[in-house]
Amino acid sequence: MKSPQSIMMVAGEASGDMHGAKLVAAMRERTPDIRVCGIGGPALAAQGMEILYDSSRLAVVGIVEVLSHFRFIREAMHALEKRLREQPPQLLILIDYPDFNLILAKKARRLGIPVFYYISPQVWAWRSGRVSTIKKRVDRMAVILPFEKNFYQKRGMAVEYVGHPLMDTVCAAMPRAEFLQSLGIAPDSTVIGILPGSRKREIAVMLPVFLAAAEQMQSQLVKPVFLLPLAPTLSEDDLLAHGLAEAGVEVRVIRENRYELMAACDAVMAASGTVSLELAILDVPMVISYRVSPLTYFLGRRLIKVQYASLVNLVAGREVVPELLQDEAVPEKIAAATVRLVADQAERAAMLAGLAEVRERLGGAGASARAARLALGLAQSRS
Repeated sequence: MKSPQSIMMVAGEASGDMHGAKLVAAMRERTPDIRVCGIGGPALAAQGMEILYDSSRLAVVGIVEVLSHFRFIREAMHALEKRLREQPPQLLILIDYPDFNLILAKKARRLGIPVFYYISPQVWAWRSGRVSTIKKRVDRMAVILPFEKNFYQKRGMAVEYVGHPLMDTVCAAMPRAEFLQSLGIAPDSTVIGILPGSRKREIAVMLPVFLAAAEQMQSQLVKPVFLLPLAPTLSEDDLLAHGLAEAGVEVRVIRENRYELMAACDAVMAASGTVSLELAILDVPMVISYRVSPLTYFLGRRLIKVQYASLVNLVAGREVVPELLQDEAVPEKIAAATVRLVADQAERAAMLAGLAEVRERLGGAGASARAARLALGLAQSRS
């Protein structure tokens, strides 16, 4: 069969841009002259993608904000629909971002263009009715969480579990002792990580809580050092504006070597999100915490169908890491749970065993390569 020459890809958010870029690189290893166009950011642009619409203009768009950003959505949809009609690609690859992507998938199917969905929307958590829409409009799914395969198979979809792309990228290149020495930190220090999130709203809500927890645990730890990796989406001014300037504890903000910092920690306080999987891969004990507005929490309790908030616990199918959410997300409880992970060796060992189980379920390296093989195979079968 002839190798596909033209692919359209849509990655509407920063994480999708990163995973999409790795997928394009893996496809180019198999088909070097492939052309890719669509929606993406700097990572996909660096892979030679023709950017029809910059994903940064869509990154803030969510269900609640969709009306205020309707003009950007409409512009992006028109740009991609025009290309689909005038220069039909041999494959459309969609990465998460379902409210936009499922509309585009419908347009592609009408034009006879096969649709490959990489990185599933979280329909297993809420709005599961969208599965019937996905089934009608998507030819093949490639999922990155192990329980997603069974979810889609039960609903009659063609789906493959390719493993998690973080398994290819998350590693600490520098040993702990060397990293701490580079910062002038004594090797026998107790290092606690503070990871309050990468969005300004998360910083505004979670950073003051974590700083108060750090202040409480300071007297309970031996030579405590608190480290905070600065997310590329934030500035130090964002941290200063939301509690760091008045903190009763010294926190060292580090701009580089994010994974080395995380791996050097004895324990971490983290906002719920992908970071929990990064910490699991790095074998770092953690306490997961999160707060949202009372209305969002009220609605979420009624709409969300999964038992856990953290991806670590969802992958494990049980509580491996403690989740302190909403009214439980208070400094006293977060501090106590974090101190136990340092002082209680039995609790620490049990969590580390659970994190090893999660890593095993996430699969080995090569998720992008496996997804590339499936995507190119679908395009070739329709050529």
